[in-house]
Amino acid sequence: MLILDAETVRELLDPDALIEALAPAMESLSRGEVSLPPRIAAMIEKRSAYLGAMPVYLKEPEILAAKIISVFPENDPEKYHTHYATILLFNPKFGKLLAMLDGGDITAARTAAGSAFATKLLAREDVKTLTIIGNGVQAKSHAFALNRIRDLSMIQIAGRDPAKADQLARELDIELEVTVSANASIEQAVRAADIICAATHAAAPVLEWSWIKPGVHINSVGVNPSGREIDGGTVQNARVFVEAASSALSSPPGGANELLWPIRDGLITEDHVCGEIGAVSSGAIVGRRDDSEVTLYKSVGVGVQDAVAADLVYRQAIAKGLGVSLEN
Repeated sequence: MLILDAETVRELLDPDALIEALAPAMESLSRGEVSLPPRIAAMIEKRSAYLGAMPVYLKEPEILAAKIISVFPENDPEKYHTHYATILLFNPKFGKLLAMLDGGDITAARTAAGSAFATKLLAREDVKTLTIIGNGVQAKSHAFALNRIRDLSMIQIAGRDPAKADQLARELDIELEVTVSANASIEQAVRAADIICAATHAAAPVLEWSWIKPGVHINSVGVNPSGREIDGGTVQNARVFVEAASSALSSPPGGANELLWPIRDGLITEDHVCGEIGAVSSGAIVGRRDDSEVTLYKSVGVGVQDAVAADLVYRQAIAKGLGVSLEN
C-alpha cells in the first residue's frame, strides 16, 4: 500500500489534466456506467458537522475508490480545517488496498475542476468578470481553476465576512495574472458578474435572483444539510444542471437543499433539472441555448471526481517513485 501525504498530493496534482480527465468520467456517469451510491453520513448535530463516506466504481478507466470526509464548519480556522478527507484506492480486480491519499487538496481541486468543466460547457464565450461568494479553500481553488479556462479581466471576492474576503482578494491579486479585488457588498459583486461561484456553508441564501443579470452562469458548490446558499427564485428561473441527479436529489447530506426545498415548496418539480453535466459534454442534451439564458450548475460533490483525481495522483506517484510504501 502506498501512502501519499498532503505535500506529495499537492505536488502531483495537475489542474489541467484533472479538468480534462473529468470529461470522460462524467460522461460515463451520465450513461449509467458508474456505480455511485449517494453519500452517507453520521451526523454530529450539536456541532453542525458530519462524517461522510463516498464509495465509487468506474468501469473505464477502471477505478475502485472511497473517500471518507469529515466536515466541521464551526471549527476555529486558526486551529483546524473545516474539512478533512482521506481517499482509498483499491485494486478493482481483487479488492486489495493500493493507496491511501490525503484528500484535502484533492477535494478542493476536484470541486473547482468540476466547476471549471461546467463553466467551459455552459458559460458564454465572452465572459470577463467572475464573482466568488466565499472566502475559504474552495473560493481560492475556484479562482485558480476558472481563470485557467476563460480569459477573465476581473475577479471579485465577496462574502459574509468582508475582512476575510479582503484578505483572500489581496492574496489572489498577487498570485494571479488578473485583477482581483474584494467587494464588501455581495449584491453589488453579483450584479457585475458574468460568472458567479458560490462556495459557502451558508444556511440562508447569499445569492438572490433579482441581483442576477441575463446571460450569467452560476456554479454553486456549497452543501449545508441545514440550509442553502441560493434562493428558490434563482433555481426556478435558471436552466439547471447537476453532476448526478440521483445524488443531487437525494436526501441530505447527499442531496442539495437548493433543489430539494424549491421542490418541497412547489416552485419546481424534479423535471426542472435539465440533466447531468456529463450528458451536456457528450452532446446527449443541450446546455446553454442562448446568450441571455441564466445557467446553474449545482454541485454536491460526487465520488467519481475524487476517484479520477486520486487515480491521476497515484499514477504520477508510481511513475516518479514518490510516497511511502507499506506492506498490507
